[in-house]
Amino acid sequence: MEKVLVTGGAGYIGSHACKALKSAGFTPVTFDNLVTGWRDAVKFGPLEEGDLLDRARLDEVFAKHQPVAVMHFAALSQVGESMAEPGLYWRNNVNGSLTLIEAAVAAGCKRFVFSSTCATYGDQDNVVLDENSAQYPINAYGASKRAIEDILRDFEAAHGLQHVIFRYFNVAGADPDGEVGEFHQPETHLIPLMLDAIAGKRAALTVFGDDYDTPDGTCIRDYVHVCDLVDAHVLGLKWLQDGKGSRVFNLGTGSGFSVREVLDHSRAVTNQTVPHEIGARRPGDCTKLVSGSSRAVEELGWAPKRSTLDEMISDAWKWHQTGHYDG
Repeated sequence: MEKVLVTGGAGYIGSHACKALKSAGFTPVTFDNLVTGWRDAVKFGPLEEGDLLDRARLDEVFAKHQPVAVMHFAALSQVGESMAEPGLYWRNNVNGSLTLIEAAVAAGCKRFVFSSTCATYGDQDNVVLDENSAQYPINAYGASKRAIEDILRDFEAAHGLQHVIFRYFNVAGADPDGEVGEFHQPETHLIPLMLDAIAGKRAALTVFGDDYDTPDGTCIRDYVHVCDLVDAHVLGLKWLQDGKGSRVFNLGTGSGFSVREVLDHSRAVTNQTVPHEIGARRPGDCTKLVSGSSRAVEELGWAPKRSTLDEMISDAWKWHQTGHYDG
């Protein structure tokens, strides 16, 4: 069975990607330092502990497993933290990725699927973003991801490294079978925070601003179900295996949901009111950020079947009630 090296495979998205890869007939080999990932989340293939900045360890893992491709999720991803500690993000995300890319090329592994972000586009309000939109990141997280995209292009020109880049906004939901799910410490994502508030695990949720120029006054964001997202990554891998060359794909529904819509659907799914309060606007928050994803649908054959609010929230709620990791 062909092996795929999955960096960050012990994390939220990476663990779901490992399940999807196994279902598609690959053996996912997780490479993770377990700083934010969970050993318990690695269920679908072997775990190789290590740090992306450790070239010798990477060389060892490439030699041992001889993967046909790399799927790269490992990254620090807190926007606020990236503003306060940019050095951490440039060192970890950019230097770590460069070390990984160099190790892959040295090992003759020339297929690379990169999990990027729509944060590379920056503050482009009320624009439906597509793959050709200009990239002006406004924080070190987005800037670090854009830099990695540039590195991949340079390594293709110099070394023939074929790559698929995925850019997306908010990921939600969980594996409907309940084998893996979202478990961040600390949690910063809207849907799990909301479910925590419903369950009484935290104080009321703050809605930052209800006076935006949207139908209900709250910000609109694009959400993709984590299972749809990782399905796209597997399709991206197959695209490379079919020799179709390097490509960038945005992943999103193209419409987006407002914060208030998310609250209303959560009440409908859980049958419980979400304790919340209205706060002031947060600096830097855009009114509406949505991603146009027609290219992924048309070229990859991607069909985001689960990316409805009801499915994302009910899958997350199921996991929230029963699932967690101990270590």
